[in-house]
Amino acid sequence: MADCIFCKIARKEIPSSLVYEDETVVAFKDLEPQAPVHVLVIPKKHIESLLALTDEDKALVGHILADVVPQLARELGVAEKGFRVVANTGEEGGQSVKHLHFHLLGGRSMQWPPG
Repeated sequence: MADCIFCKIARKEIPSSLVYEDETVVAFKDLEPQAPVHVLVIPKKHIESLLALTDEDKALVGHILADVVPQLARELGVAEKGFRVVANTGEEGGQSVKHLHFHLLGGRSMQWPPG
């Protein structure tokens, strides 16, 4: 088992503001939110990034994107107006923790450029 901060959160060794958990996934509020709703959705299994996904991970990522994210968007009140899902990959892609994670952001306009 990996020893990164997100693995420790998934194992509940580090406290977090958990908003969802099942057998394979946890979701918690981001410590430095960039929107009124900013939740991180992570697999409990340590996967470094999108580039590290294997064929056996397809069902897990499908579950995150097709089941967990839409459910959370509805529960957190951002499904109707819209939300953004981001997976930063690599240093230049803005990935600060080397554990696959999806940012669910909403509660304000996510238009780019802003305005």
